[in-house]
Amino acid sequence: MSFGEFLLVAVLALPALGALAVAAIPRDLPARVAGTVAAGLTLVAALALAVDRSGSWTAYAVTPPAVRPWHALDLPWVPGLELRFHLGVDGISWPLVVLTALLTLLCCGYTCWRVPPGGSGRALVALLLVVEVGILGTFLALDLVLFFLFFEIVLLPMYAIIVGWGGDGTDPAAVAARRRAARKFALYTLFGSVLLLVGVYVVVAAAGTADIVALTGGNGLARGTQLAAFTLLAVAFAVKSPLWPLHSWLPDAHTQAPTVGSVLLAGVLLKMGTYGLIRVAVGVAPEGARWAAPVLGVLAVAAILIGSLVCLAQTELKRLIAYSSVGHMGFVLLGIATLTATGIQAALIGNVAHGIITGLLFFLAGAIKDRTHTGALRELSGLRETAPRLSGLLAFAAVASLGLPGLAGFWGEAFAVVAAVEVGGALWITLAVLAAFGGALTAAYLLRLLRQVTHGTATPAVAELKPGLAGAEVAAWTPLVLLALAVGLAPTLVLGVAEAPVTALVEVLR
Repeated sequence: MSFGEFLLVAVLALPALGALAVAAIPRDLPARVAGTVAAGLTLVAALALAVDRSGSWTAYAVTPPAVRPWHALDLPWVPGLELRFHLGVDGISWPLVVLTALLTLLCCGYTCWRVPPGGSGRALVALLLVVEVGILGTFLALDLVLFFLFFEIVLLPMYAIIVGWGGDGTDPAAVAARRRAARKFALYTLFGSVLLLVGVYVVVAAAGTADIVALTGGNGLARGTQLAAFTLLAVAFAVKSPLWPLHSWLPDAHTQAPTVGSVLLAGVLLKMGTYGLIRVAVGVAPEGARWAAPVLGVLAVAAILIGSLVCLAQTELKRLIAYSSVGHMGFVLLGIATLTATGIQAALIGNVAHGIITGLLFFLAGAIKDRTHTGALRELSGLRETAPRLSGLLAFAAVASLGLPGLAGFWGEAFAVVAAVEVGGALWITLAVLAAFGGALTAAYLLRLLRQVTHGTATPAVAELKPGLAGAEVAAWTPLVLLALAVGLAPTLVLGVAEAPVTALVEVLR
């Protein structure tokens, strides 16, 4: 087994074995610590995927003009059906693999300090690690059937996290609310899964192979097959992302999920949909993508505008952050819809930036709610006077989310608009202008959030807050703050590793 193959196996095996170890350890705190160690080792293995056997940085090596992974593992899986256990990583998937490993580590470490009310802490950590396996497998799978299976692994553990540890209490109304949110999440996801399964079947039956690398560029698929496959796959991934108008499960799930659940849900689980749209839907059915591109562009801008307008009317902190994801994912979809190198790069860096910033926002929202026992904006005024550090971090995350130049959120939104302008024509220029206006609305609702929460006279819920931060909070939030700065000031951290595979992907789409 080569160095790269070993790392690919390790990235999936470490969290899986960690989940088993957590379940086997009878004592709660040692089990949570063991899960955190497993998540930490997974992050080390994920980072090492960018290094080849000689110790050089594969991530910045020149890729030949074809879609090729840096490292790949290809083993027989179900020989009778010609299915293979095919894993690989390149500059499109690697940043998301690292982001998933990092956020899972931060969430597991956070539970060592605070376990939300509900089930045991070790059960929560075990479920977080199972979710990590599903997300990482989705980003690494290079076989369509394997991709589908990893895509589905996430459903049940995330459902259990929302039901078991979500909500605002144990009274019957709170329990019923989180169960409704979890059911809605599960039903929408199952709807998308059915479409994804049918789309995978259409492609595999027509092409005779499930190899994503071989299928990239269409691989001789008839135009009608590509149109049908792209429609099925795009709608399936739109549910997971979620993209307007299939987004209505998201606010309820975020509102009811515990803090660590919301961080993983927004930070990386949503990216499974947009990643699948790039890697599978666009890559495998390029003619379908070109046919549907104007529709995708219109839906993207609708998501940006509607998400922003809904945020302007929100009165609850976590729901506002949840709805903001609809708008941010709209910018990601707009970049993908242009089918240009600039647009796909915008989508990739937008994915990473959203995971970093929204993960931080949900950590902060959870901390505020834990301290004040409310998420109502009208009851959170005056945070700057009583908890200046927490208020300052919230301000930082908000201005990063609104796309302030120099922070991570700027590049994805700016490049998506530029890509639409580059495509040209009345439709795309109009979409670019409307998207830019949506960016202004994003700034408006986030500045409104800061005015309501950080300024003014302290409300009773805020007046008794202690000004300091716990060490576990600092440890969990600092990496996200530093990454928001690093990606904002040096976007080549993401764009550099993605340049060659994105260029190769765009070449085969022509």
